[in-house]
Amino acid sequence: MSDPMTLRARVQAPVKEVRNALTDPAAMRIWLAEHAEAGPDGSFAFWGRHTPEGDAPHQRLLHADDRTVRFAWTLDGVETTTEFGVEEEGSDATIVTITQSHYDHQEAMANTGIRGVLQTYWCLALANLAEHLEGRELTPKIDFTTRDMSAGVVIDAAPEAVFDSLVDSEKVTRWFGFPIAIEPYVGGRYAMGGFDNPQPAKILELEPGRRLSVDWGPTGVGTWELEGSGGRTRLTLVQSGFEGERPPYGAWGGILAGLSELRRFHEIPDWRPIWVE
Repeated sequence: MSDPMTLRARVQAPVKEVRNALTDPAAMRIWLAEHAEAGPDGSFAFWGRHTPEGDAPHQRLLHADDRTVRFAWTLDGVETTTEFGVEEEGSDATIVTITQSHYDHQEAMANTGIRGVLQTYWCLALANLAEHLEGRELTPKIDFTTRDMSAGVVIDAAPEAVFDSLVDSEKVTRWFGFPIAIEPYVGGRYAMGGFDNPQPAKILELEPGRRLSVDWGPTGVGTWELEGSGGRTRLTLVQSGFEGERPPYGAWGGILAGLSELRRFHEIPDWRPIWVE
């Protein structure tokens, strides 16, 4: 079994509000899942189209106190363990930690099992938890019931600025939180981890301020389309042409989680990533 996966994010809300949102069914139905239930009787479950294997609830509460929620979650026939933890950072911020067992990065890269989506699934969930508690519009969630991967958001910035932050290596690396090297022209490399990557993605289309299309190989072609109005940008993302019967939900979740941070990068004064080392 692999080591537990751990994610930490900063939420601009008091610790009591954050802790409540982790188990309040109404809040969970906003930031986490289509359906949720939790109560003093020990019930705790979430399911629906935005949840891996969400045809029915598959969780079982193990422990809950003022700072921790731990539950078992059966995925692909294996009982995994997930833990939420909260800690104060000053008077108005909270560090949220998610620890997840039974996650294998190689399985995620190969797209061979549903547990491979867990890292990006929880990244997106944490981003939406922060957006919910900070009063911001949520980022679209993964829909595990469809092969159609498309999403649209409005960013409070001009198309030229948004587009620049999609093709400028330094800016993309800042908001995405991982080194990315880009040759901003048709046929150029879009390299996760830098140009030492032996299998970089390839830019197929590049129309400044309007359209960017990147061939990611087996996970398909990602297209960003931008349309401006009143100093704002309608950004539409589509992932298509992927290989195999299993859609690349993990990769799509990573794109959506990155989209959340891209919006924050443009909209929040004195922006800093929500992610904590």
